[in-house]
Amino acid sequence: MKRILLITLLIGSTFLTFAQSKQAKTAAYFPPRGAWEHRSAAMLGLDSVKLQAAIQFARENESRYPRNQELTQAMQFGKEPYSAGIGPFSDRGEPTGVIVYKGYIVAEWGEPLRVDITNSVTKSFLSSVVGIAVDRGLIHSVYDTVAPYIPPIEVFNPLAAAGGAPAPGQTSLLYPFASEHNRTLTWDVMLRQTSDWEGTLWGKPDWADRPVGNDPEQWQHRKRNAPGTVYKYNDVRVNALALAATCVWRQPLPQVLKNTIMDPIGASNTWRWYGYRNAWIVLDGSPVQSVSGGGHWGGGMFISAYDMARFGLLTLHRGNWAGQQLLSEQWVKQALTPTQAQPTYGYMNWFLNTDRKLAPSAPATAFIHIGNGTNMIYVDPEHELVAVVRWLDNKAMDGVINKILSAVK
Repeated sequence: MKRILLITLLIGSTFLTFAQSKQAKTAAYFPPRGAWEHRSAAMLGLDSVKLQAAIQFARENESRYPRNQELTQAMQFGKEPYSAGIGPFSDRGEPTGVIVYKGYIVAEWGEPLRVDITNSVTKSFLSSVVGIAVDRGLIHSVYDTVAPYIPPIEVFNPLAAAGGAPAPGQTSLLYPFASEHNRTLTWDVMLRQTSDWEGTLWGKPDWADRPVGNDPEQWQHRKRNAPGTVYKYNDVRVNALALAATCVWRQPLPQVLKNTIMDPIGASNTWRWYGYRNAWIVLDGSPVQSVSGGGHWGGGMFISAYDMARFGLLTLHRGNWAGQQLLSEQWVKQALTPTQAQPTYGYMNWFLNTDRKLAPSAPATAFIHIGNGTNMIYVDPEHELVAVVRWLDNKAMDGVINKILSAVK
């Protein structure tokens, strides 16, 4: 009897050791702050030759626009009304990238430590702080209308104390969700860029961003679309969402992002989230900048490729970082739900590979945080892969994904 009991205990102990060993081998790796383990492609079963070919392809397909980002902005948007930049720009670096497989860095090139403007990848950080506001109950539901959450907003005007008047086109108070149309808008349609929000914010009318056609009369007086029915990529409306989120959090969004996401994922202290020079409000007696959701007129996130890769790894793990759920799984699920009016778009700026239209070489489950440049964070849960690629010609996006995936056996 004792012998049988001893054998049973021995078998149980062996099984437990095996299970713990297997769990240790399959446990996800999350890089600690200030360090990130590198592993060779061969060590993880990747084809190193094909991986180098992907890097060479990315280098050879650098964006054709100037490295001077202010000049690039003028070339891309200079024909739009009210197109002048009002936020900071920077000269960008050389083509850069970081490839992360199973949590480990397997390849990098260019200047991954360099802090560069990342344009509309900023929108993914913006939607994340909105998501955390929902998770914490500051916003009860994304299907609530935004208007009840937003009090009158005082524009910060340092000239007022000296008897000066507000700048032309600005009033001392903002009511960004007070019009008949804007009162009907929910957080969900704002996040999906299907709101058709109307108005002027920080000197930029909504109709001046990527206007359709050549009729200024039509731009200004067109009929409004019902919320949720028409998708329009529009930074004025994104900035209206950023202003609304600032009111809900009652503190600057860069501080919210730092405390809730960037510090917990071990990001560096070098990233910055900028707004426009005129985008200042009075919040609880203090001047606060309402940050922008991209670099259309300057500003937005200035960040390194390493920090972008950490954020990509967070979204790969559906908002979980080393056991801590920073973004709820429900929020990530919503962010990955196709927008009815634009099935390749979820919440800003989660671009989806619905029907494999965005990136034919990638699985349908892959998604990409994309900004002008092209800056992209490619996230592929099926392959446990994150790839940050910066300053790539937009037409080469699927090509570089194809070559990276060809290295994954």
